[in-house]
Amino acid sequence: MDPTALSGRQPRAIRNALAALEEVIAAGPGVTAKEISTALGLPPATTYRLLNLLVAEEYLVRLPGLGGFALGRRAARLCVPAPPHLPLAARTVLDHLRTRTRWGVHLASFTTDRLVMTDPDPDHPPSEEALLARYPHASALGKLLLAAQPDWHAVAPDLRRFTQHTITDGAQLTAELKQIAETGLARQSGQLRTDRGCLAVAVRHPTTGALVAGLALSGPPARVAQPNDDLIAVVREHAERLAPLLA
Repeated sequence: MDPTALSGRQPRAIRNALAALEEVIAAGPGVTAKEISTALGLPPATTYRLLNLLVAEEYLVRLPGLGGFALGRRAARLCVPAPPHLPLAARTVLDHLRTRTRWGVHLASFTTDRLVMTDPDPDHPPSEEALLARYPHASALGKLLLAAQPDWHAVAPDLRRFTQHTITDGAQLTAELKQIAETGLARQSGQLRTDRGCLAVAVRHPTTGALVAGLALSGPPARVAQPNDDLIAVVREHAERLAPLLA
């Protein structure tokens, strides 16, 4: 018998493994084995075996901080890399803002209705991108995204508590998101990490007004909690300069 021939069960196992990869892509970083098992209708034991194999082959990685999974190094080879899409003029705007403040300055894209860090500050690294994307309710940039959704529950079904300041009450979050939608300004003070806060302003399409990105400053939570109209005005000014460059 040819040892390279597929047995009767192997095609099904391959299909299940590919389905597990697709589920991680669809659900996003941090999806758990239980969630994958439920979504695919597979027994938990089968799902764990598939995930362990995909991790061993580096198609998936475990995320200790999230207790779930994300795409690994080899999975990236299955996709054609997207070319850099941040124009030089936009980088110039970000660099200018960074010279005017001691805060970390970060730019995130929302064009896919998902938080994607486009230009994190190299001198003040933000929280892990997988964490920001998976739990948008705990970050200022994530709240900008949620405030623009018809139903934020579909984007943030799990209001996980990270600190004593994390908002985990749906009604409270809804009220805050309504205010963010009206002002285009979001804050979080120690909600994701006790030692860090963040404020973010919306970058909108100059013609349609659609949310395309978020411009954020990160720093000590006490500074975020204290209103600073001059600083916010500077960030809004730079967000307006970015809008036509990112449309």
